[in-house]
Amino acid sequence: MTRTLTALLAVLMLLAGCDEVEEPGKTDVDVDTAELRQLKDQAGIEDCAEGQGGGSLPAVTLPCLGGGPSVDLSSLRGPMVINTWASNCGPCRKEMPALQEFYAEYGDRVAVLGIDFLDVQPGAALALARDTGATYPSLADPEGLLLEQDGLRLANGNPQFLLLDSEGEVVHQQAGGLDDIDEVLAMVNEHLGLDL
Repeated sequence: MTRTLTALLAVLMLLAGCDEVEEPGKTDVDVDTAELRQLKDQAGIEDCAEGQGGGSLPAVTLPCLGGGPSVDLSSLRGPMVINTWASNCGPCRKEMPALQEFYAEYGDRVAVLGIDFLDVQPGAALALARDTGATYPSLADPEGLLLEQDGLRLANGNPQFLLLDSEGEVVHQQAGGLDDIDEVLAMVNEHLGLDL
């Protein structure tokens, strides 16, 4: 059905005088501009960093939100909490301060990484991070590339959690909506086998 819709769209675009047709769901969102870098700096958001390698996440490289190094997800190992979020997500707004509190308290033992997921407004995303005090690094996936990856059960929505163990294996996935640091801590201790 998708191929039929794409073909129909291509024919309609050609008839209208357009010669380029993008695949449905593809975006041209730039997550690294001078303005976005300035917003990221003002918010105190840390840069993204490539991992040690050997993880089980798909070999998908995502850009760092607001500039900085891109990261191949397959390089990531834990213990790590990965949280998807977006600028228009109400539960994310409530959850991000709890994640930030966890990051401030335990980030030296359990990494925290955000992914601005299915969000085509990087400026609004950085503003949300600033407003919630979230300084942990965040990647950007405006196109939803992670939805297309085998082995991930990401839903088309936010927030969501993935927990990685020290070998880079996804040991737990769940919908988000956690309200405080105690809930984050309980999730991490239970599924990563830690005693923080």
